[in-house]
Amino acid sequence: MTDLQSHHFASFDGADLAWHEVGTGRPVVMLHGFFSDADTNWIKYGHDDTVAARGFRVIMPDLRAHGTSARPHDAAAYPPDVLASDGLALIAHLGLTDYDLVGYSLGARTAIRMMIMGAKPRRSVISGMGYQGVIDTGRRVDFFRRVLTQGGSFERGSPEFLAEAFLKSSGGDPKALVHILDTFVPSTDAELAAIDRPVLLLCGEDDRDNGSAEALAQALPNARYQAVPGNHMSAVAKPDLGMAIADFLAA
Repeated sequence: MTDLQSHHFASFDGADLAWHEVGTGRPVVMLHGFFSDADTNWIKYGHDDTVAARGFRVIMPDLRAHGTSARPHDAAAYPPDVLASDGLALIAHLGLTDYDLVGYSLGARTAIRMMIMGAKPRRSVISGMGYQGVIDTGRRVDFFRRVLTQGGSFERGSPEFLAEAFLKSSGGDPKALVHILDTFVPSTDAELAAIDRPVLLLCGEDDRDNGSAEALAQALPNARYQAVPGNHMSAVAKPDLGMAIADFLAA
């Protein structure tokens, strides 16, 4: 599509954050993953167009420290749950009251935190995330901290090497992104059980990076699990992901 537009707004603490949108119709906010941005996660592989073609206004923020949003290096700019607070601030800025919410990986965890903190989407797609990644948010922090602080030292082909390569390809700022690791807040079973929205747990069939998506679906009262081809990195590059999101939201 040719009508992609980019905008900026001041978040709850004044941070300058960007969002990109395409299409018209029902609003859906789509949150990208760690080290990524709206372009890498949603636009590059056409998922935004796939969803927009079904009658949606697709709103895709660049999360704090990512993409064209502010990338402060000061730890004070990264309080607990800051990404969820940013997401709620964007919804308030746009005046959205009837909308859907989608997230991939870090964006999926952020969407869950937003719903726990009061967001009321009609429907939500939680993708590339499992139960352990929501309950135990520290389980992969050491891995990402190594990638962000020990660049250039990893054995070729190792998980750290591949993560660093992705970081470089997306133009990530390690000195900003490392602070995101300190903002993670684990969710409890009781908090998950209180999320009554219809939720699709959408995950690559070979994706175990964040634990079990099936178990996360079971922890939510109104959720179902669906597999798409690929692992945590490759599922985003396949059209199946965007089509599954669009099918669920348009149903």
